[in-house]
Amino acid sequence: MDLSNLTPAEGSVRKRKRVGRGQGSGRGGTSTKGHKGAQSRTGYSRKPGFEGGQMPIQRRLPKGGFKNPFRVEYIALNLGKIQALTDKYKFKEITPEVLHANNLIGKTDRIKVLANGELKAGVTVKAHAFSAAAIAAIEAAGGTAETI
Repeated sequence: MDLSNLTPAEGSVRKRKRVGRGQGSGRGGTSTKGHKGAQSRTGYSRKPGFEGGQMPIQRRLPKGGFKNPFRVEYIALNLGKIQALTDKYKFKEITPEVLHANNLIGKTDRIKVLANGELKAGVTVKAHAFSAAAIAAIEAAGGTAETI
């Protein structure tokens, strides 16, 4: 056996449908496109969501909900992540600038410190918001929690 006699498995490859090759081919004339109409024309493309003239589902369903334009979103920063940062980089202070410099948050992101994980290092943490349990855990480890 070599490369010259390799073939695909029986039935795995279908023959290409050659349309528009004369009446004798069985697919001449309209070339399997039916008679007239937009779908038989060249350059036809159906709009996204078009359902054959039926009212599309995105128009049948009512609008719902409300997006508050004044909502303030915070990025969660857990105590375990703070401990990992202090172990790896030996930080004494965790600030948004430090986190941005290490590609953990964006420049304008707001941070909320949460009490998930364990903190052993006494570090100063400056963030936009803290959970009550996170403040207690930071102060118990000998650090300080400062709200920006």
